[in-house]
Amino acid sequence: MKKLILIRHAKSDWSNPLLEDFLRPLNKRGEKNAPFMAKILEKKDIKPDLIISSPSIRTKQTLEYFIKQLNYKDEVRFEESIYEAPFENLLKVIKNISNNYKIIFLIGHNPGLCDLVNFLLDKHFENIPTCGIVEIDFNAKSWQDISKKNSNLASFEYPKKYQ
Repeated sequence: MKKLILIRHAKSDWSNPLLEDFLRPLNKRGEKNAPFMAKILEKKDIKPDLIISSPSIRTKQTLEYFIKQLNYKDEVRFEESIYEAPFENLLKVIKNISNNYKIIFLIGHNPGLCDLVNFLLDKHFENIPTCGIVEIDFNAKSWQDISKKNSNLASFEYPKKYQ
């Protein structure tokens, strides 16, 4: 059994129109929602074996809240190929993960994350809101074997669900 936790970065700050997209930080709402959503995962007692994150500033800042809340001290990989990437890039990264890892967190961006969910599940998602978390279980022994045929949506959490 494999578990994939997809996390969209928290809300980012658009106040400086001259700032390069990659460098945009979280805004106040993002700084409030990220620790709140990290607590949701903590209550579910879901601990990753590996975290893979886009290297953008907003994903790194989101990641820090999850690391702190979950007291995570294991491996974090920053993967440039998932920054604002199509779902095929995300899938390639996931399918190349060592089978030693059972629970993976992947922190990234829409539309790639949303498209990946729609590719892997029989459900259709219009959007994964900022700081949304999609938990997918796979009845597979290998990350290479994950597919729509062996996937199950375990949960879909997002900040407005609790407001």
